Amino acid sequence: MPQGTELRPLVQATHYPAEAVPGLEVSPRFLRHRLVVPIGEEEGRLVLAMANTGDDETASAIEIACARPVARRRGLPSEIEAAIDRLYGAGKSRLAQIVDAHGVGEPAGAPPAAGEDVEQLRDLAGEAPAVRLVAHIIERALACGASDIHIEPFATRLQVRYRIDGVLQAVEAPPVQLAPAIVSRIKIMAKLDIAERRLPQDGRISLRLPGAEHDIDARVSTVPTLHGESVVLRLLRREAVALELSTLGFAPEALEAFARALDQPHGLILVTGPTGSGKTTTLYTALARLNTQARKVVTVEDPVEYQLEGVNQIQVKPAIQLGFASALRSIVRQDPDVIMVGEMRDAETARICVQSALTGHLVLSTLHTNDAPGSVTRLLDMGVEDYLVTSTVNAVVAQRLVRVLCGRCRTPWQPSLEEWRSAGLARLAGPAAMPLYRAAGCEHCAGTGYRGRTAVLELMPMSERLRRLILSHAETSALRAAAHDEGMRTMYEHGLEKALAGTTSLEEVLRVATQA
Repeated sequence: MPQGTELRPLVQATHYPAEAVPGLEVSPRFLRHRLVVPIGEEEGRLVLAMANTGDDETASAIEIACARPVARRRGLPSEIEAAIDRLYGAGKSRLAQIVDAHGVGEPAGAPPAAGEDVEQLRDLAGEAPAVRLVAHIIERALACGASDIHIEPFATRLQVRYRIDGVLQAVEAPPVQLAPAIVSRIKIMAKLDIAERRLPQDGRISLRLPGAEHDIDARVSTVPTLHGESVVLRLLRREAVALELSTLGFAPEALEAFARALDQPHGLILVTGPTGSGKTTTLYTALARLNTQARKVVTVEDPVEYQLEGVNQIQVKPAIQLGFASALRSIVRQDPDVIMVGEMRDAETARICVQSALTGHLVLSTLHTNDAPGSVTRLLDMGVEDYLVTSTVNAVVAQRLVRVLCGRCRTPWQPSLEEWRSAGLARLAGPAAMPLYRAAGCEHCAGTGYRGRTAVLELMPMSERLRRLILSHAETSALRAAAHDEGMRTMYEHGLEKALAGTTSLEEVLRVATQA
């Protein structure tokens, strides 16, 4: 195998040295540009942490400059940049420049009583350091393709993490002394009460960054913790959502069955899965298909994540008693053809959705269940009668998101026969083990080995056999077995198919799904 292409161990954050390796004639500017940093010596070789371990040119240049051979290790770009800043003090990161330019205030002690220092917090939030730091944190998250920003205060440090392709990654954070100013700045942007630090709050920010073509919306959530308020921003980018059924990741036959369910004039279609599994994207894509001049489409959401042209979208407002159930009661008097309910949270909402499906409306909604058959049990537990479930439910989609292997650095590997069988691959692809792919890491994927995400799904259309089982109050396992006999691929099987195709890794499939 050529030098630089084999799978290399990832340098852990704790393995970066406290002091620079002595005697090196390499400029920090070069290290930052090439995303490489020396971290020690090993058997006469200089050990390098590299974002792209296949970069032979950089490795050779350092070998020549330092007159010694090098050993390459994979490193995360954010950790390499932070190490360069700390070790060489030149070419500091933008965040460090902001902090140095304005200094750090007095350490933050115990939070003052509510209302005691509102003006002080407002002043801190309006000062240049807080304004620039918040803008920098958001800009960097967008550049990394992050979906969420987590800002978490602890006793001696402030932690900032980005969720990239579904996985949290720590990035460089400001000093903990600046936490109150940063949190207050975000709360002012989201039109939240900066004096209230004892209760959770939710808000929304709409902004356009310099050079951006589209506005960025961010859902903001704050909760009080032991050392201050923890803030999470979910970044919503309208242009990043391709509202085409073909982009959702369905297997061809499941996609055809889902399209048939959407073409029904009435009934209930459910999308299930945990938070962050792509349910909203699936629903919006379905609405985009249904949204025509011949149909009136109304939604009830909490919150409205993306605005769809031609769709009447209602934002839930609990403070004025506008919840899912109360909004639904008014919607049915608006003569809609299609109704989308963001989530069935209670029995009343579920009953109104079912009644709407019975009276000639096509209703789309979500549930939090582990799989498609489990949604039936959930509806029955919420008090929906079994004959109503069988009369209204057209189809249930359950889904998870898996990371897509980077096409530039994915590495083939040969599983053993035992690994092949235990993963259930023998049932899908035959008894002989075939090569799969795993993550490696390169500059293109920021050293993670993955770039982007795709869905693994299972679609359970309602059939006469399933209806009979539901009316007899069969167990979820019996519903799953019957659906599987009728051709339903489970999420796990769909994931294995994507692993066999080289789209994702077996490790990713095992992370989000289990064998039935």
